[in-house]
Amino acid sequence: MIFLQGFELTKLLKTSLIQVDNLITLIFLFELIVKLNSFGFKGYVKSNWNIFDAILIILALPSLYFWLFNGESHQLDYLLVLRIARVFKFFRFIRFFPKIDHLINGVQRALKASIVVLLGFLVYNFVISVLSCFFYRDIAPEYFSNPLVSFYSIFKIFTVEGWYEIPDFISTNSNETIGFLTKIYFVLIVITGGVFGLSLVNSIFVDAMVSDNSDDLEKKN
Repeated sequence: MIFLQGFELTKLLKTSLIQVDNLITLIFLFELIVKLNSFGFKGYVKSNWNIFDAILIILALPSLYFWLFNGESHQLDYLLVLRIARVFKFFRFIRFFPKIDHLINGVQRALKASIVVLLGFLVYNFVISVLSCFFYRDIAPEYFSNPLVSFYSIFKIFTVEGWYEIPDFISTNSNETIGFLTKIYFVLIVITGGVFGLSLVNSIFVDAMVSDNSDDLEKKN
């Protein structure tokens, strides 16, 4: 519904989509109440899926409230933000994907296996971003004006997509010596952070996911 509302639609069609969307939210809310009444609060929260459902429904409630008691509220920006929260309730359909529990368990195991390397990677990104901020904030403020902007710029370089644009920009706006040293500096960043760092995080994550499937095959054999 949110997807369709992003297009230029007639007022009648857009209103109809909003009505249908909020009716779906009401159905989900009714289901939540029935489950709470049947299982009790303690029985309900024993299931992680139930907790997940409840969070998504709560996120959609502000939009439902304004629909029931305040009519159309499109003119207020903060209400628009609350209305967008409706989209989260459709994540509850993830539970119907085939073998979704197996996939989630694999992701959790992979995250545990790679968390230390991931934290090390983020710390390395942070250190390089702070250094780069002090080196280049006057030459390239759009990329290194403060440590936060610098952190994003360095992370973008780690992804290797268009990494050369930043050192080329710095070289153009500085003398030859600084430009030459800058290119060496960023090549080292790409090699250590992009080629080795990010690849290491990915490989550990994928290896943990694959090892889960290998364990299942060994059990079957």
